[in-house]
Amino acid sequence: MRVINTQETNFREELKKWKNFRISHQTEIEHQVRQILTKVRLKGDKALLEYTARFDRVKLSPDNILVSKTEIEAARKKISREEKQSLILAKKRIIRFHQRQLPYPWTISNKKREILGQKVIPLSRVGIYVPGGKAFYPSSVLMNALPARIAGVKEIFMVTPPQPEGINPAILIAAKLCGINKIFKVGGAQAIAALAYGTETIPRVDKIVGPGNIFVAQAKKLVAGEVGIDIIAGPSEILIIADKTAQPEFIAADLLSQAEHDEEAKAILITPAKNLVAQVKKEIESQIAQLSRQQILRSALKKNGIIIITENISQAIELANELAPEHLMLTVKDPFRVLGKIKNAGSVFLGNFSPVAAGDYLAGPNHVLPTGGTARFSSPLGVYDFIKFFSFTYLSEEQLKKLGKDIIRLARLEGLEAHARSVELRLINH
Repeated sequence: MRVINTQETNFREELKKWKNFRISHQTEIEHQVRQILTKVRLKGDKALLEYTARFDRVKLSPDNILVSKTEIEAARKKISREEKQSLILAKKRIIRFHQRQLPYPWTISNKKREILGQKVIPLSRVGIYVPGGKAFYPSSVLMNALPARIAGVKEIFMVTPPQPEGINPAILIAAKLCGINKIFKVGGAQAIAALAYGTETIPRVDKIVGPGNIFVAQAKKLVAGEVGIDIIAGPSEILIIADKTAQPEFIAADLLSQAEHDEEAKAILITPAKNLVAQVKKEIESQIAQLSRQQILRSALKKNGIIIITENISQAIELANELAPEHLMLTVKDPFRVLGKIKNAGSVFLGNFSPVAAGDYLAGPNHVLPTGGTARFSSPLGVYDFIKFFSFTYLSEEQLKKLGKDIIRLARLEGLEAHARSVELRLINH
């Protein structure tokens, strides 16, 4: 990990490199994804089968794109009772947290002269994407599907890349626990295309949610407008603000926990405690030696690992708000005091005993979070992502007469005479 100091003359230049990092070959990837989207839109299941054989090296027929009940039952025997109980505990905690997010309809009434209000309507059909490349994520099934269920979505379809040995049983069990209606053995940009346009087997959905690789992210970006999407998720990020009370072994462990996702993951430590830097770097080297994904970890830390030494915690907070990270850890003496100063973050973890991994799995808050600085204007996935609103207006004749002159005046102020006359006609004739 590179170490830079805010007092260095080139600090801003170094920070800019970290902020502006982008995955290379974006144009080439967009071109490939456009081709995939077009082919699936035109050829449906035939294109899905071709791409699945080509990219996933799995040969499917139109009859087995859909996961069967037999496959789900078989998955029950492949995970332990303890593993299933952990998934159930996660389900309960995620539901408890997300139930608080439910919005309610409301009205404003003025003695029946006017009634104004807002209706809350769940989406009818949602597609969730669950990654299945370098790792398997049953937790992503829970995090995406449960808020949709709480919102009242009737149909939830899941797509996930197939493996030669079949779909990971934990993913299938998690889907069963969430009551997902149908599971399809399709991944990548082609899965996003199927959900967006529909095929002979996979119905078109209203919204697509869930993280994936750069091809999935690019596909979601390109179909946005055809369907709704949640966020364009980038590589995983963690930013830790630490003072002298922080535990170096904990910090190292948390930085590594996010860096192990893939080579593009970002890991950053910001601290005014200079003595902590050497201790953390030493711990990182020690802990990497005990982990299986060493190549990924070393690549991620070399590319996007950085330690920033600040003058004080206030400056660290300013930088964190500027960077707007996906995961923000406050390993400081009084984390709740610092929390009040945080403006931009996907999810915040307070103190020495609140690791990001707790949020990834079962603390309760959602782990589908804005990345790449988009926490400046975006929020975690939630129940609100699976509902829509419409407003309604009722005016009595008496109330329209009361408001009419002002409506007409504003319409003519904008040069829209037909607007004005639609009100004037009612006032003249009644």
